[in-house]
Amino acid sequence: MQSTFLAWVFRMPLIRRWSLMFCHKPENIAEHSHQVAVVSHLLTIIYNKKVAAADQKLSPEKAATIALYHDQIEIYTGDTVTPIKYHNPDLTAEFKKLECCAEKLCLDTLPEEFKEDFKDILLSEQIDVDYARIVKAADVLCAYIKTLDELKHHNYEFEHVRENLETRLEQLQVYPEVAYFMDTFLSSCVTSLDQLTPE
Repeated sequence: MQSTFLAWVFRMPLIRRWSLMFCHKPENIAEHSHQVAVVSHLLTIIYNKKVAAADQKLSPEKAATIALYHDQIEIYTGDTVTPIKYHNPDLTAEFKKLECCAEKLCLDTLPEEFKEDFKDILLSEQIDVDYARIVKAADVLCAYIKTLDELKHHNYEFEHVRENLETRLEQLQVYPEVAYFMDTFLSSCVTSLDQLTPE
């Protein structure tokens, strides 16, 4: 019997992010997930080099893999914008139930013999808290970089998004790997090609 797991994954480019907002550069969940995977991988390396004791190191590869799948549920649910999803506690709780159901639907598309290998990648309740924290930080950072890029192109619809994300990033900077990333990599993410390749 054929598994439909990859058939669903390959539909990720069809799911648009920022669906209720005008974007100069449209973005889908496949490209977003790739970016979050890259940043998660880098954050984990920073964590291992700068923060973790020898027995606390994490796998950058596992962080990247979790990040690649972190929005896979949106194949089933679509992208729900944050102001709606977190409008009130009752609505948030219902969205969380929907997301949990979607995670299980994703897992159930796999052959039975592989499900155990994917549980701590696809099911948020089974993802190790340290990996979940890093992927969430990467998710916020990528949303912030997208926001800065839209603002650079004079799309002021993202101004309120920037304010909200900056509040979240202030909280996340208690983690040294996030603070280091922001000091070392963040500003260059929205530079022009000419600035990246000086004469």
